Amino acid sequence: MILTGPEITQATADGRIRVSPFEPTQVNPNSYNVRLGSTLLTYTADTLDAHRPNATESIEIGPDGFELQPGQLYLGHTIEEVGSDTFVPLLFGRSSVGRLGLFVEITAPIGDIGFHGQWTLMLSPIRPLRVYPGMRIGQVMFFVSVGPVALYAGKYQSSAGPRPSAYWRDLTAPGAVVS
Repeated sequence: MILTGPEITQATADGRIRVSPFEPTQVNPNSYNVRLGSTLLTYTADTLDAHRPNATESIEIGPDGFELQPGQLYLGHTIEEVGSDTFVPLLFGRSSVGRLGLFVEITAPIGDIGFHGQWTLMLSPIRPLRVYPGMRIGQVMFFVSVGPVALYAGKYQSSAGPRPSAYWRDLTAPGAVVS
């Protein structure tokens, strides 16, 4: 089951969902709009290595925006810190943004129960596109879970700003299985 807008508002008020800052005008019929933060990261190497940390460059988006280029992956972040110990959050790009040719969060839309923080957004434009800090870029939906819950305690907990891949940390985790 998916939560409706009024239920998202109620669950935020009673603490079952955390959205900070929460703006009632960002509630949709069955989702909550999240906004693009002011920092982007890009990887600096031509070839990325999943088994090692990869260097990044930080870009600050000014009030006049920043032009995203095709063929480049940008890691952005939500202004809002979003999470829940009760519901499963899923983040997708807004259709209005998709209609501009920007892919948002295509490969990893699901959040874990117990994650709380700013979400890193994987942004891939198909043509040059100017983006602005604070623009409504995505929407989070919340789903009811069934069964015992083990809260997320992973490497991205309490994220602030965009976070590059930490896949390499999985290789040294106890009991890690690399796939």
